[in-house]
Amino acid sequence: MSSTTVAPKKTHWFIQMMSSSIGKKVVMSLTGLFLITFLVVHLSGNLQLLAGDDGKAFNLYADFMSKNPLIQVVSKVNFVLILMHVVYGFMLASQNTQARPERYRYNRPGANSSWASRNMTLLGTVLLVFIVVHLANFWFPAKYGTVAKVSYDGQEYKDLYLMTKEAFAQWWLVALYIIAMGSLAFHLSHGFVSAFRSLGLDHKKYTPILKFVGLVFCIIVPLAFALIPAIMFIQQMA
Repeated sequence: MSSTTVAPKKTHWFIQMMSSSIGKKVVMSLTGLFLITFLVVHLSGNLQLLAGDDGKAFNLYADFMSKNPLIQVVSKVNFVLILMHVVYGFMLASQNTQARPERYRYNRPGANSSWASRNMTLLGTVLLVFIVVHLANFWFPAKYGTVAKVSYDGQEYKDLYLMTKEAFAQWWLVALYIIAMGSLAFHLSHGFVSAFRSLGLDHKKYTPILKFVGLVFCIIVPLAFALIPAIMFIQQMA
């Protein structure tokens, strides 16, 4: 009686690539660059909270965003990419830890890497907590809760400005936003250039420019985000 040997089924090349260290870094880079773009768009809308018009510009902007089909698709894609970024980030962190199970007694990590690059998992965890709190305080109530209405030119809109204003009257929430934006700044200080490098876009002629743009971005964008709740809180306390 003869026996036949069944050849092991080959794993698809795409799955192999996505499971590799390089594949994980590519996913982190692409999702990270998309989220960076999202930050700019989100900030441009949130800055309207400071327009000084009792929330009209922000409420009209929020209404447009909530009813535009394309924006809704992008919003769902954004949630998926955030989840992918988080999952692959923890996978890479775990992989790196396993690759270096022992810490040398006399090592000098600061000589070879920045504080942000050594603490990306910590920074990412802070940002993950912030995202959950943000969604619980704003996205969920705006979508499924009861929100006060305001009228402009005879048409009613959700008064999301008032909801945001009341939320930022709470000092602990404002403090959390400022801490989270500080974490975002450090996260971006490493992630911005690292994303381009992981995609092979690393050149002695262009990398210094990317580093400069990344530095400006990681300062201005988180600072602007942090100023919004801080200013709204101070205005209400005055």
